[in-house]
Amino acid sequence: MRRRAYGVVVVVTAVLVSAGCSSKYSDDSGSSGATVGNRTVKPVEGCGKSSWTDPADLSPTRVPARCLPLAPSAQPLPKTRKVTIATGTLSAEYVAPLEVALDKGEFKKEGLDVTLKVLPTPDALPLLAKGDIDAMWAAPEAAVMNGVEGGFDIKWVAGNFSPDPKSKSGLWVKLKKGEAAADVRMAGRRMGTMIGKGSVIAYPMEKALATHGGGLDKIQYQQLGSADVLTALQNGGVDSAWLLDPVWRKVDGNPAYAFLGGQPLGEPLGGMLYGRSLLHDDVDAGVALLRAYIRTVNTYFTGDYKTDATFVAYLAKLLKTDETVLKSTPSLTMDWEIRAGTTTRLQAAYKAAGVSKGAALPESRTVDRSLYEEAVGHQP
Repeated sequence: MRRRAYGVVVVVTAVLVSAGCSSKYSDDSGSSGATVGNRTVKPVEGCGKSSWTDPADLSPTRVPARCLPLAPSAQPLPKTRKVTIATGTLSAEYVAPLEVALDKGEFKKEGLDVTLKVLPTPDALPLLAKGDIDAMWAAPEAAVMNGVEGGFDIKWVAGNFSPDPKSKSGLWVKLKKGEAAADVRMAGRRMGTMIGKGSVIAYPMEKALATHGGGLDKIQYQQLGSADVLTALQNGGVDSAWLLDPVWRKVDGNPAYAFLGGQPLGEPLGGMLYGRSLLHDDVDAGVALLRAYIRTVNTYFTGDYKTDATFVAYLAKLLKTDETVLKSTPSLTMDWEIRAGTTTRLQAAYKAAGVSKGAALPESRTVDRSLYEEAVGHQP
């Protein structure tokens, strides 16, 4: 379906065979393997220095980790393993790597029989904790953090995306008469949102509000359905709104509205969460699942993937969405890595919003990067 991906298959295969240590994607250490915990991490052909970035690098211009297309190659499990992943939707673009991996057989190559099951986070969370499902394609929301605090063995193991610099998905305000965007003060204004205070959006929302005389505790919330948020902003039912892709396009360029800020660049706020079954009971399957996901990103979602009209048409059909709508917003920056301190910043926002109490959980309780690092052969 995708000329850019398929056109390089033969070339890439040859490169992977002959790459050796001279390739920028290959391991330069000469090591055959390193022990991390109780697992051996080996160099992965087609991956290398560019397949891992320092989690402490919070630069908005950071180049996301990448391997060569088709890498890391599959390492089939000895026996087919059924895996159920809960996701809140199957139509959003950020779910596309999972749907492409399923449609193109990338999970199957690993010996995984994957089912994507639509479940909202509140319903999926206890099932993940009990082992009734294996993973969630979601985010470390307040409910997740509170669950971990309460004893749930759940960790964030891979990122999903960060926005393109041209994206204006985020906080929009309807300007008062004679008001300039730089003069907006949000304290006391009513915000329309389909996302509650316990969402990861609380973190970028807090940052945007802070630069405009507001705060999560200084505004009024009005939770609305996805179809009602823009209407309420336009007819004066609310003063501001958090507008998602592609809804913000409806007000972009209109001088009556101003964009105040969105998700931080270069910092994924969601992705894959594992429960005990893939964290401890079957780590091989947990690594295999991430390996298939990472391979899909490297093969189909590098750079501005929406410049490929054939792929966009395929993606629109797969997501069951309008092709014109899909093309109306910039490509997402797909990113499987997790930045240092993200869950700490999220928890601070949840506390400010009044949906979480007590000290923040340390990263050792909320994040596990070791599985995606093993998948690309990164040796600490």
